[in-house]
Amino acid sequence: MATIHVDGRDYEVDGADNLLHACLSLGLDIPYFCWHPAMGSVGACRQCAVKQYKNADDTQGMLVMSCMAPVQDDAYISIEDEEAKAFRANVIEWLMINHPHDCPVCEEGGHCHLQDMTVMTGHDSRRYRFRKRTHKNQYLGPFIAHEMNRCITCYRCVRFYQDYAGGGDLGAFGAHDNIYFGRFQEGTLESPFSGNLTEVCPTGVFTDQTHSEHYTRKWDLQFAPSVCHQCAVGCNISPGERYGDIRRIENRYHGDVNHYFLCDRGRFGYGYVNREDRPRVPEWRERQRVDAGPGAAGVVGGTISLEIDDALDRAADGLRSARRVIGIGSPRASLESNHMLRTLVGDENFSTGIDARELELLVRMSELNTRCGLPSPSLREIEACDAVLVLGEDLLQSAARMALAVRQAINARGDALAAERGIPTWNAEAVKTLAQEAHHPLFLATPEATGLDELAERTLHAAPDDIARLGFAVAHCLDAEAPAPEALDDVTWALARRIGEALLAAERPLVIAGGSLGSPAVLEAAGNVARALARRAQAGALSLVRREANSTGLALLGGQSLEWALDLLANGDADGVVVLENDLYTRAAAARVNPALQRADCVVVLDHQRTATWEKADIGLPAASFAESDGTLVSLEGRAQRFYQVFEPSYIRPETRIRESWRWLNALKASVERQPVTPLTLDEVTREVAATHSVLAPVGDAGLSAAYRVHGLRLAREPHRYSGRTAMRANLDVSEPRVPQDPDTPFAFSMEGYAGYDEPRREVAFAWAPGWNSPQAWNKFQDEVGGHLRAGDPGVRLLAPLPGDYDYARDLPAAFAPRDEQWLAVPQPRLFGGEETSARAEPIQARMDATRFTLSARTAERLRLTPDAAMTLILGERRLTLPVTISATWPDGTVGVPSQAGLPLAAPEWARLEAGEVSA
Repeated sequence: MATIHVDGRDYEVDGADNLLHACLSLGLDIPYFCWHPAMGSVGACRQCAVKQYKNADDTQGMLVMSCMAPVQDDAYISIEDEEAKAFRANVIEWLMINHPHDCPVCEEGGHCHLQDMTVMTGHDSRRYRFRKRTHKNQYLGPFIAHEMNRCITCYRCVRFYQDYAGGGDLGAFGAHDNIYFGRFQEGTLESPFSGNLTEVCPTGVFTDQTHSEHYTRKWDLQFAPSVCHQCAVGCNISPGERYGDIRRIENRYHGDVNHYFLCDRGRFGYGYVNREDRPRVPEWRERQRVDAGPGAAGVVGGTISLEIDDALDRAADGLRSARRVIGIGSPRASLESNHMLRTLVGDENFSTGIDARELELLVRMSELNTRCGLPSPSLREIEACDAVLVLGEDLLQSAARMALAVRQAINARGDALAAERGIPTWNAEAVKTLAQEAHHPLFLATPEATGLDELAERTLHAAPDDIARLGFAVAHCLDAEAPAPEALDDVTWALARRIGEALLAAERPLVIAGGSLGSPAVLEAAGNVARALARRAQAGALSLVRREANSTGLALLGGQSLEWALDLLANGDADGVVVLENDLYTRAAAARVNPALQRADCVVVLDHQRTATWEKADIGLPAASFAESDGTLVSLEGRAQRFYQVFEPSYIRPETRIRESWRWLNALKASVERQPVTPLTLDEVTREVAATHSVLAPVGDAGLSAAYRVHGLRLAREPHRYSGRTAMRANLDVSEPRVPQDPDTPFAFSMEGYAGYDEPRREVAFAWAPGWNSPQAWNKFQDEVGGHLRAGDPGVRLLAPLPGDYDYARDLPAAFAPRDEQWLAVPQPRLFGGEETSARAEPIQARMDATRFTLSARTAERLRLTPDAAMTLILGERRLTLPVTISATWPDGTVGVPSQAGLPLAAPEWARLEAGEVSA
């Protein structure tokens, strides 16, 4: 620690920081542009100048750039010195020479760091009267809009895109005062993190293209704290709503998880919430019973819209008349909704709605996270690791935000080298120059080359069983008691020994695996490596990737597989079913689902999308999406986190009958039992979850209770400048009704609530502080800049290692052996298009690559296939025809099947291949 004196006041600060970081962490205001808490200092903009004095007697001092000045004990600093203020005003005037001053039409207006800093420096008039430099803009794809004339040359964009995220197709071109930030030719930005440019850029050069189509100023958006539902990482987000539509999603800072950044699927995949074809009122269909054969679901009659009471009565009548009713849950629904379905049908009648093979993997992952001896790390802890082994996961496709954290961990070798030489880690360019190509060791074992291969010391591209065998060999190298795979070749043994050496030499090794390949052997191999590290008294971590937002929570909640439920229905052992937010056709073949739904006498479906399963329902109940509901999710880390309702859909559209799934199920249970409906609040349902399932007992502490207040005030969902509240329904009625009341959360559907930063709290709907309107306002909510929220980061961890000695898995697979007339179909995760709900968003659809099989060159030659040729994959009665991609690294004897391609594949299966023809 060090003591600094700032404008006559004494402060204790971290001596390892620079002055800008230290002062901002104290809550002092210094303007800046090029500095960013996640990327360090380069001293490019000169905006953060302060006066520094030699000692208390020095009256002259000297100007220093606070981002490049280290904290020194007993240093005397002045932010308010007149010379420093004048210098900062001159700097921003220089930077603004070519800026168009188009704030009224700029989409960054009211959300702009440049505006904040301009006001903070007092620059309010322009003297430049000559010709401005102008640029042509580029098309950068469906996510990002480009307006290069607003640039102030801070270099943040390329520092994030190239150095932090590893992108190679955006850079700086030109020199002096004619710098251009863009691509060498226009085209879609390739990085899966390109959307962060909208928040990294302090001006309006890079803006959210998806927001442009229904633009609303930040102060006219209604927000709520939420959690991304597009994968299992659990990134925190701030969705913004206006007139019943989600207009944009911004990053919500979490010190342990996503920090300042999101992946593009999480940022731009919200479009399914706004789809016009969403079910908004209950629907009833009278099915005509016909013998349509085993692969059909019969003829469905016309659809009738119902009111809520009528829908509940009809659904209850159907369920009461059934001999046995089962419930099919969903890993994309909240803990509360799955619990209420389980309460409705009974524990013995509840299915998780997950394929049996995937469910087995999820249960095993929970066991490994508690019984292998190593903890499951947060993303912040991943970034602190100094050796990484990845078994089977293409992280950029299955858990993109984790891939970004791994990249920081591997690149942190430069920080270690700098520390050895006394160079502060915040001095970004000095660290980068020192590091050159030095990295912490990363080892990747995947079927196909990944976006992280360029950072890896060694890679292995192999079939799932061979990847597992490498993992078992590494465990044996770490601990001779761990079983060794038989007949392993010398090259793989040498690789295993090198990986073992690197993991043992590391202070914080990390093992990553998951369920993307659907291989139990890969999981067990990762578990053996983790056990071996734990037995060596080695600090380390084990991260296991799940597929969906609540896969971890549903596995902890418990229940049967989807096949169990379909078999009961198809065999007539159950004749009523309630399906919760789950399209069964994405998880099982139609030939399996259709007979089950046809045989059932009553099918009730709750969903917020019009899926194939919804179309087969007798009664469809319109469920709320994440933006319209409250609930709890459990991330792959085992962190239970609360998401909150952003808006009440019936306020803008009175005709809608959308309700949270857990409210529908509570009302349906009362109707089935012929009891009056007892309204439930979120707190009550969450307490039920905690009381019923011991492993989920802490979930009550995952979020704020509805009784939480700050100075007696609810928390505001709307910024203080929110306008037009009394005209929100002017097209419906001149009389404005009372704003919706929220019994479930401490948030108000208005600006009449606490929205400041002075009182620490874990759940922050949007970041704003006086003088700070941009995302940089998160600095005001942190214990130190880039640290944790002052009241603690949201959520509570459920998974932790249990004490005890852990035995090794000993059922090791044989080496993969290709077959003559069959190929092993291997699941392939996809970032864009590989997740059910975000794939319904138009910007994501525009970003999706063509859906293709992946084959090795040897297989393609054997089948006489050329690139883009069509091929048919045959799995039993299932057939799928797609074009092919021929890969130089894909293992021979296997075929990659992309997720959400129309052929549900939860685990590797042997298939036949033949030349095909892609239908139009």
